[in-house]
Amino acid sequence: MKIAVLGSGAMGCLYGGMLAEAGNDVVLIDIWKEHIDAVNASGLKIEGLSGDRTVKNIRGVTVSAEAGTADLLVVFVKATITEQAMRGAISLVGKDTAVLTLQNGLGNVEKLCGVLDASRVIAGTTGHGSTLIGPGHIRHAGMGDTVIGEPDGRQSDRIKAVAALFSEAKLATHISENVMGLIWTKLLVNVGINALTAVTGLKNGRLVDFAETEELMAMAIEEARSVAKAKGIRFETDDPLEYTKQIARKTAANRSSMLQDVTSRRPTEVSVINGAIVDEGKKLDIPTPVNTVLTNLILVKEKTYEEI
Repeated sequence: MKIAVLGSGAMGCLYGGMLAEAGNDVVLIDIWKEHIDAVNASGLKIEGLSGDRTVKNIRGVTVSAEAGTADLLVVFVKATITEQAMRGAISLVGKDTAVLTLQNGLGNVEKLCGVLDASRVIAGTTGHGSTLIGPGHIRHAGMGDTVIGEPDGRQSDRIKAVAALFSEAKLATHISENVMGLIWTKLLVNVGINALTAVTGLKNGRLVDFAETEELMAMAIEEARSVAKAKGIRFETDDPLEYTKQIARKTAANRSSMLQDVTSRRPTEVSVINGAIVDEGKKLDIPTPVNTVLTNLILVKEKTYEEI
């Protein structure tokens, strides 16, 4: 199968690399030229939990039009630029292309449907963790399941085919009939982990080693849970806090994507994670003080990168 990965940072490269290892024709798309040049010159170097190796049968481009059309387009760009990125990559979408978002945050399905026919879009979440070490080099730092589904809950032939494709690539994948609830469940995990790691500089697993960070995690998640409950969201777990702690432990050595962004002085996704809880809370008149503090701290970090 021809697979294009739009947004080929740490997570995009992990999925692209493992799908290429399974024999698929994979092209990585990213605007970071040095990174793409390294992949094309020497292959994609992967180290960590799934083993140390270099994937040679993979290529990258910085301009989407150079990739041609794909059978499957996997979207991993930052949620803050989903619509912009998809409009710039419309040449990847052929007559039968399926578009899968595995991004963090809220609103990605809706943004993609604003650019594409909604029937093309499928969604999911990933339990894997990956760190970008340098150009053409990532570390597989956390392992978990991939869960995907049709936004309307149907058990379609294509969702079964994508799940089988991923599983064959050693990306254990399950199908959900409640994918939007799944996205909210993953959102609560990100609410509890990402901003806290970015503020403290801690790896994921260390958040549950300290009573202080564990308390902040619990408070942030409880605010998010209250917002989701008011919206009628059905979670994929009975205990979002304990589930988040489990994910933190499973990805203990991982530096969250938000911590990686702050360390590299890049824009973060806080506005579609903790900030999304703040925005939804305002609409519903539900207080979200902890998520407000976390959001504002990260936004101030972004605004003062050049002063550090």
